[in-house]
Amino acid sequence: MTDSGQASSPTTPGNFNLPNIITVVRIILAPVFFWLVLADAGADGALRWIAAALFIIAIATDGIDGAIARRRGMVTDLGKILDPIADKLLTSGALVCLSIMGELWWWVTIVIVVREVGITVWRMVELSRGNVVPAGSGGKLKTVAQAVAISFALAPLWTFLGDWVFWLNWVLMGIALVLTVWSGASYLWQAYRLAAARQARS
Repeated sequence: MTDSGQASSPTTPGNFNLPNIITVVRIILAPVFFWLVLADAGADGALRWIAAALFIIAIATDGIDGAIARRRGMVTDLGKILDPIADKLLTSGALVCLSIMGELWWWVTIVIVVREVGITVWRMVELSRGNVVPAGSGGKLKTVAQAVAISFALAPLWTFLGDWVFWLNWVLMGIALVLTVWSGASYLWQAYRLAAARQARS
């Protein structure tokens, strides 16, 4: 209780905290990762291995910053904005790099990137309206599938395991693509229901 007899309000977490710093570092590392992949230019050398390792480390921290923020009460509006930006920047950028090098069909990259950007923008718009759209089970599976598929596509494992790895990579990318489209369709259904509810209230 304060001197006036009123309960003190909870302290608002500042934007300069550990989870947000981790997210910002991931955003900063993204262009470094892009440069490493493109500088290797399909040579499958040291730069490619470093790029793959950097991507895996960066994408693995995806859940770490959010977990720390929730556990320590450090969730901020800035973090809610930066976190999806960092995720989409890494995954979408990796797909674009793979397509530039001719290792992934452009239509696959376009489908995934359009879905990721579109749904992220929609969720942020809904958040500004006070509607929190949590990630569903399909969205979570999609995230894991994309991370695994891109990691395998980036790491030149075929250089010592053989060409059969390419088949594994295509299967993994196919699974990621299907889950991306499926989860995107479920979010579109949610968007329709929210729009219908708003129209019914007006």
